[in-house]
Amino acid sequence: MAMEGIFTGIAASMRELLAGAPPWLENLSMGFLYLVGVLAFIFLNALYLIYLERKISAYMQQRIGPNRLGPHGLLQSVADAVKLLGKEDIIPRGADKWVFLIAPILIFIPATMLYAVIPFGKGMIAADLNIGVFYFLAVASTTTIAILMGGWSSNNKYTLLGSMRSVAQMVSYEIPLTFSVLGVVMLAGSLQTSQIVMAQEKVWYVLLQPVAFIIFFIAATAEVNRAPFDLVEGEQELIAGPYTEYTGMRFALFYSSEYANLVSVSALAVTLFLGGWHGPWLPSWLWFVIKLYIMIFIFMWVRWTFPRIRIDHLLSFNWKVLLPLSLANILVTGVGIKIYQLLTLGRW
Repeated sequence: MAMEGIFTGIAASMRELLAGAPPWLENLSMGFLYLVGVLAFIFLNALYLIYLERKISAYMQQRIGPNRLGPHGLLQSVADAVKLLGKEDIIPRGADKWVFLIAPILIFIPATMLYAVIPFGKGMIAADLNIGVFYFLAVASTTTIAILMGGWSSNNKYTLLGSMRSVAQMVSYEIPLTFSVLGVVMLAGSLQTSQIVMAQEKVWYVLLQPVAFIIFFIAATAEVNRAPFDLVEGEQELIAGPYTEYTGMRFALFYSSEYANLVSVSALAVTLFLGGWHGPWLPSWLWFVIKLYIMIFIFMWVRWTFPRIRIDHLLSFNWKVLLPLSLANILVTGVGIKIYQLLTLGRW
């Protein structure tokens, strides 16, 4: 049975089980079912992607990578998770305790909420909102708050400086990221992610919006704090940025959220530019996963190819290059759409 059939079957069984129940109970139960599925997807991907990135980086640097625990080192991430579970939970004496404790939890909430509007296959979406793209961008922007909370509450100058860098970097790069998405929205005529995917049945938008795709990729790299834009951590001068004082599972939540956000922005790139679930022969969900991991590999490839850049260069590149380029792309897209409409209607 195809994955779509399994997904539809589980949802139908749940609705049948709740037949006659109040609507709020049915909505709550279905929401819980989707939440469990999303959390399982996030944590399993995080475990595998940590291993995959180690292997890819080792290959690019002519090293071996994890090879001791399990076949080809496949159990290395599991061993790391067990180790982190046993680590002592340390809270600095001068820290703002409650803010310090809440920050790692808060950073994982938006990372989970983002998946609600991602269509993993035909009919496989938790909440098909008519403002899906706007919802994704709005929720993703709240990640900065949790990082700032972690840096400020730790009572450490390194962590505070790291969190302030995060605010400067992420808020700045959200602007060209949003503008790059606008070109796709203009072509599709909708903010609904499923409609955007269906509009790419014949032509993927990466072919119609190549400049927007490049801008999106660069800005998304900065948004998820991946090298060469990982200035939030900046080991050379900030030790580990906002995460310096965190230990055990609290640090693991910050670390895992990076991979959860990596998967979510890769999934959005597939949805907006690479045709989503469209593809011949194979099931729709499998096409989505294949494209998703291609995007993730490209993100990892870039990380282990380019060195970290300076903060002034990073911000200058955003405001002087990406922002004007993204605005120009919107202008060209609008003119192109108008010319196409005039040609189609035969008024020229």
